[in-house]
Amino acid sequence: MMWKLLQKMSKNLTLAIPAMMLAGFIFGIFMDAVFLKTLIIPFTFLMVYPMMVTLNVQKVFEGGDVKAQVLTQVINFGVVPFLAYITGLIFFKNQPYMALGLLLAGLVPTSGMTISWTGFAKGNLAAAVKMTVIGLTLGSIATPLYVRMLMGASIEIDMAAIFKQIVVIVFIPMAAGYLTRRYLVKKHGEKGFKTSMAPKFPPLSTLGVVGIVFIAMALKARAIAAAPGMLAYILIPLVIIYGFNFTFSSLVGKRLLPRDDAIALVYGSVMRNLSIALAIAINAFGKQGASAALVVAVAYIIQVQSAAWYVKLTDKIFGPVPLDAEPPLKTAPQNLAEPAPDVREDVREEAQIPMVADIKKILFATDITPTAKYAARYACAIGSKFNAKIWAIHVVPDLLAEYSAGAGVTIKDPEKQEEFNRDAVESAEKILGERIRTTSEKVVREISFCPLSKDRIMVKTGDPVEEITRAAAQGNFDLIIMGTHGDQGIEDILLGSTAQGVIHASKIPVLVVRPS
Repeated sequence: MMWKLLQKMSKNLTLAIPAMMLAGFIFGIFMDAVFLKTLIIPFTFLMVYPMMVTLNVQKVFEGGDVKAQVLTQVINFGVVPFLAYITGLIFFKNQPYMALGLLLAGLVPTSGMTISWTGFAKGNLAAAVKMTVIGLTLGSIATPLYVRMLMGASIEIDMAAIFKQIVVIVFIPMAAGYLTRRYLVKKHGEKGFKTSMAPKFPPLSTLGVVGIVFIAMALKARAIAAAPGMLAYILIPLVIIYGFNFTFSSLVGKRLLPRDDAIALVYGSVMRNLSIALAIAINAFGKQGASAALVVAVAYIIQVQSAAWYVKLTDKIFGPVPLDAEPPLKTAPQNLAEPAPDVREDVREEAQIPMVADIKKILFATDITPTAKYAARYACAIGSKFNAKIWAIHVVPDLLAEYSAGAGVTIKDPEKQEEFNRDAVESAEKILGERIRTTSEKVVREISFCPLSKDRIMVKTGDPVEEITRAAAQGNFDLIIMGTHGDQGIEDILLGSTAQGVIHASKIPVLVVRPS
């Protein structure tokens, strides 16, 4: 019962946070809340450690989006903290700890919500995961320095105490979470961890969040009762900060980045790690820290609501998801009986070996990237030679759940997952159909017939290796043809590529084509 309640709260933070604020307020009015301070450390651990277990630190080593990563961190550390500081000076001139709360809310960027909302908006999820890891690490190191530099004149800053709290509430849980993740992945496998173990951790983090919010509100309850307009006044500077942040990040992303990276940049700079900010406020600044924690708690409401509305505006701001056009071939069309020179020599020799098998059905597995055209050439050539029918299959991974789990958020909303995957499937079908049409047009210039057809397309959702091997077995295919990117990135080394997985799992022969 308790577990189901926590899962519901995780999916409805916009309701859970205000409810716990109200509960904390009522408790603080009628009870002496001082004893709650003894619960701050355990709730802080509950809040941070589960997020670290599900955070996939390895993602930070992947490349391909350097410009988006640099721009995001420039905004995170060169714009937002100073915006929060100046706003605090204007609205909380005589309430320095309230101003501190605004600054803390703007200092530690990215959270699990960065990945979830990037997924809902159909942005670059891999880039968002990387932004989360980099932003969290840099923010934890930079926070004491920014607090000292900007707030040292108005409040007493104990740098040693803040660094100590950062170590206790960020780096120790990060190390413990990393070791826990490694142990669980080793025991259950990567897929088993993601499907059965990772979803168990985010609700625990939610318990920590609502517990800290309750404590912060209870400690400030009587001060709020004496000045009831305080909460409404706190909302005003937060709305200004988030409004400016969304607008500025959108303009930068639209002007300087591709659509997917731009969306990741927006959520990578606007979504702040309010859990860490809350923990620092209430652990590092004694009794006065409750004022800063109150501001951070109210920020939760603004952040989640604004992120949800921004998803609805994404297509209007950045345009709809484009259909990737295949780039023109670098060489003139060539006879497929003599493969193009940009195909590896060992693949060419394998393709020329006489085949005695009776090939009637070919499954062409494609990731619809430009490099897949090399495998398409082989599919057409072999299909034409054996008068075989070709079915094209593309698998759309359940990226939203996968990357959200990798950053400490569990997506268990079937309606949202179905909507996200349906859009991805429809987009893939359009791209795949267009790719097959253009490939067929090029191939028929060289051979009389290309058996690739837009009428024989399968788009599945799930694990690519499982879906490809299942479709091949159930469809009684005689041969699987697929491409590979030819690079060995960190993910290929650690997890193995889709091509490698299909080779090991399939009982049906697999022809893998790699570009030079």
